[in-house]
Amino acid sequence: MLRSSMKIHEYQARQILSDNGITVPQAEVVRSPDEAGEAFKRFAAPMCVVKAQVYAGGRGKAGFVKLVKSAEEAREAAKFMLTHRMVSVQTGPEGVPVSVLIVAPGVEIAKEYYVGMTVDRGRNTATMIASAEGGVEIEEVARRSPEKVIKEPVHPMLGLQGYQARELAYKLGFRDKMAGEAAKLLANLAKVFFKTDASLVEINPLVVTKDGKLLAIDAKINFDDNALFRHNDIVAMEDETQEKPLDVRAKKANLNYIALDGTIGCLVNGAGLAMATMDIIKLYGAEPANFLDVGGSVTAEGAIEAFRIILADPKVKGILVNIFGGIAKCDLIAEALVKAGQDVGFKVPVVVRLEGTNAGRAREILAAAKSQLPTLQPAADLTDAAKKVTAAVKAA
Repeated sequence: MLRSSMKIHEYQARQILSDNGITVPQAEVVRSPDEAGEAFKRFAAPMCVVKAQVYAGGRGKAGFVKLVKSAEEAREAAKFMLTHRMVSVQTGPEGVPVSVLIVAPGVEIAKEYYVGMTVDRGRNTATMIASAEGGVEIEEVARRSPEKVIKEPVHPMLGLQGYQARELAYKLGFRDKMAGEAAKLLANLAKVFFKTDASLVEINPLVVTKDGKLLAIDAKINFDDNALFRHNDIVAMEDETQEKPLDVRAKKANLNYIALDGTIGCLVNGAGLAMATMDIIKLYGAEPANFLDVGGSVTAEGAIEAFRIILADPKVKGILVNIFGGIAKCDLIAEALVKAGQDVGFKVPVVVRLEGTNAGRAREILAAAKSQLPTLQPAADLTDAAKKVTAAVKAA
């Protein structure tokens, strides 16, 4: 089943790093302008940073990371962030809401680094990534100066070995006592990656301060959704306000859903079938409105919620149902689709292609339901289904 990575906020990621021996600077989580002002006063620092907590990058360029020099400036910065949606390259034009911030005292930085760990699909292994050029997107560093990005494969059972951590520290330019501290931090970062079943752990920037401290200034952790059943504490950190409402509904219904920009909704069982369905819709001159995979066994409840999610998108002008009945027999699927139509009400053309076990009986069920569901159209095969749904949408 297709899965995405679960995300958490920076302040939560910083706490996980801190709990695992990685030093992070002081910070307070705030949810109102007054709390931001009070936090500034408590730190009694000449300068603080106010940072929006969102599941997207590009905060600085969007104006959602601000340096402030007084409690009043902290309040004003917080007021702006909490009353505006953050729009960046990563959010799209609709932006994301901001409901939580952190306030942290300023740090005098001598040098910035990037360190992270993710899964290298090319090598089929977890890989530590590091660069002496931190504070900017690592993708930009890799594009501009690929020789400055260090990659170290990590054994899935043994983890990052001591000699690897020390070698990485030296390659980053650390020496003497700082090299030992950096190696220890890298080892702890690898432990966090494996311990939490992460798909990405990132510190950008990791900094050396002017007084010689090694600090994780910013942190990002994404988790493998397939392993979340082992981490109820991490699941509890998820902020649903950062996700699109239909994505949240689909996740709760155990459906794989990705919204796209077209007009034809796709309801399928299987990721490969979904890709083929979207391809053939494009072949016949239309665009898919979504990728929605209901999984191997389609139930009436799952089909109903799937239709509700698809029809909640105002762009959808037609739906193509493409189901291969293997584990779930076609006649049972047809009955589920009819019940879904009765419960939801099909106000757009719905073209159904069913193949597999008991497909003949399934077509009889759909034909008998035609009077109740006039927009429901059976199709002989996938090509026929694609032609019918695209024609119906163009005629509407």
